[in-house]
Parts: sequence; C-alpha cells; structure tokens
Amino acid sequence: MIKLIRTNSSNSDFSKLVKHLDAYLAKIDGDEHDFYAQFNKINALQYVVVAYENDQPISCGAIKQVGNGSMEVKRMYTLPEYRGKGIATRVLLELEQWAKELSYDQCVLETGKRQPEAIRLYEKNGYQLIPNYGQYVGVENSLCFGKWL
Repeated sequence: MIKLIRTNSSNSDFSKLVKHLDAYLAKIDGDEHDFYAQFNKINALQYVVVAYENDQPISCGAIKQVGNGSMEVKRMYTLPEYRGKGIATRVLLELEQWAKELSYDQCVLETGKRQPEAIRLYEKNGYQLIPNYGQYVGVENSLCFGKWL
C-alpha cells in the first residue's frame, strides 16, 4: 500500500530520493547539469511530499512559491522500479491539493526536453506548455508547463 506524507526538505528520505534524482539528471543533462542544479537546491523547501511503500521511500516532489503568485513543482522523482504505477501522479495530485489549500491558483514547472517520461506525466495530468519563465527564458533544453488548479 502506498502512503503519502507531507513534510519539508529536512526529511532524510526526501534527501535520499533527491540524490538519486540528481545522479539521473547529471547523466541526461550532461554539460548543462550545473546550470540546472543551481535552481534545484532543497535546503528551504517547506512543502514536500514523500511516497512510501512498506515504509520505504519510493517517490517525492515539492512545491515552492514563485514570484508570479504560483507554486512551482520541483524535485519530482520516482525510483525506476516503481515507475508506470501511477505513484508520481499521486504525488503530483497531493502537491496540487496542498497548493490549493494554501490558496494558490496555478502550478508551473520546468522540465527538460530529454525527459519524455516527465513530459508525458505532466501532460497526462492536465499541464500545458507555457512560455519559459524566469531563469528558463531562452534555455533551449527547457520546457515549461502550467496548470490552473
């Protein structure tokens, strides 16, 4: 049975999952990894969701406020052996629900063109392409998505 918990970035299970995510991204982003890594620090994330199966952390995600009054979805990751089972969707929906409870109307996010699984996840869950925002304006590998809640 999958259990979701709400926490923050001080959660050690979240930190462990993010280490897996960063290793994965370092491979697919190549020379661009350092550029993206500077925007993915987790030391001050207040809104984090971790998914567990049999008390083992298997998936995570976070949201943080961005300047335009939206919440930005960050640090979405599911261990490879648990992919394709709807767990990332559950994490994403929990993050969206949390954003609504905090009175936000929109979630936005950035993902890379080299991450087709992530793109499919977001499109399947109602996210639509939007113009690249903030630090991603003009970045060739970045795709930005948004969803009204």
